[in-house]
Amino acid sequence: MSRRAYALDRSFWKLFTASATTTCADGIGKVSLPLLAASLTSSPVLISGLTAFAFLPWLLFGLPGGALVDRVDRRRAMATVNVIRAVLLGLLVVVGVAHIWVLYAAAFALGGCQVVYDSAARAILPQIVDRRRLDAANSWLTVEETVGQNFVGPPVGAALFGWFRAAPFVGTSLGFALAAVLVTAVPGRYRAVRAEPTTVRADIAEGLRWLWRHPVLRGFTILSGLMAALLSMATALTVLYAVETLRLSPSMYGVLFIAMGIGGLAGSAAVGPVTARIGRPRAITAAAAVAPVMCVLLGTTTNTWSACACFFGIAVGITAWNVLSMSLRQAMIPTDLLGRVLATHRVALWGGIPLGALAGGTLAAHTSVPTTFLISGLAQLTTASLIHRLISRHRQLITESATP
Repeated sequence: MSRRAYALDRSFWKLFTASATTTCADGIGKVSLPLLAASLTSSPVLISGLTAFAFLPWLLFGLPGGALVDRVDRRRAMATVNVIRAVLLGLLVVVGVAHIWVLYAAAFALGGCQVVYDSAARAILPQIVDRRRLDAANSWLTVEETVGQNFVGPPVGAALFGWFRAAPFVGTSLGFALAAVLVTAVPGRYRAVRAEPTTVRADIAEGLRWLWRHPVLRGFTILSGLMAALLSMATALTVLYAVETLRLSPSMYGVLFIAMGIGGLAGSAAVGPVTARIGRPRAITAAAAVAPVMCVLLGTTTNTWSACACFFGIAVGITAWNVLSMSLRQAMIPTDLLGRVLATHRVALWGGIPLGALAGGTLAAHTSVPTTFLISGLAQLTTASLIHRLISRHRQLITESATP
């Protein structure tokens, strides 16, 4: 079949536009909430608590959220939660923030919305895009996520925060509202085809059973969750690393995100050529090793430019890993189970982040932020070696997964 037959069509680009708007809004909040938290406290434990509360909904609601998006129109689910996020941030502006516990509540509520949105956004893609184009589609979505969460959102959020503290939250609210409108422009209905009515509990159990019995994705999910938890030990302290270790001003904090943005674009661009050259199994293994090495190096430097180079490297590895692993899961999971199984994976992936963040904050309180980065990186390297063993055992199955 011709290349044109597998081209990304208008439906994808409408989804892309809505997703890019959502990401920009999310990127503004990504930097504004930690900066506001850092203005209220300098405690590593309390700062890491913000990350913990933001990802806690994945532990509590991840599985029901996945079952939900397999029962409803996934496009409407994305629009609805963006409206809710816009309202929540509007209320935050009106109420104001005098204590970090208000930020925790906001982070938790926004995280709950993120559970539904991300589950729906990942599950809808294989309904819009041909299987052979999933790598390309995921790469494009990763590019917009990188640009929005690093080049656009954080610098804009940091600048607005320096000008007027409420301004970035107003901007984020308006961004989510616009994204809700844009996603409704994606044509079609995206409710999963179901053989017969079932209960939510039965749906969750079916997704868990399928994942547990899969020879590749079971181990992949467990190790991905462990890697994410270990990485969050370091990344939850990024704002303190920037302000205390590198001595950056709040406005210059955005420089690290720009470095990560460039790295994200580089990682996304490299996925296709690298995979074609060395194969999908080796590309996945290589991607898993990059961020751990960079975390180790961050634990040994206080130079701003060296740190920027390391954050660049982290973004290269994470972006390549996200594209390759997401395409692998989307190709292997049946369409009617996508929401549940992808949500289960994300429960493992993001559910461990609160624990890792709190562990990192506690470790930093007793040692230092750079030491925490170093220990996190060494632990990640051990996990990356286990991922290499898993991929090596199932090399043929992983290679064949990209072929219809």
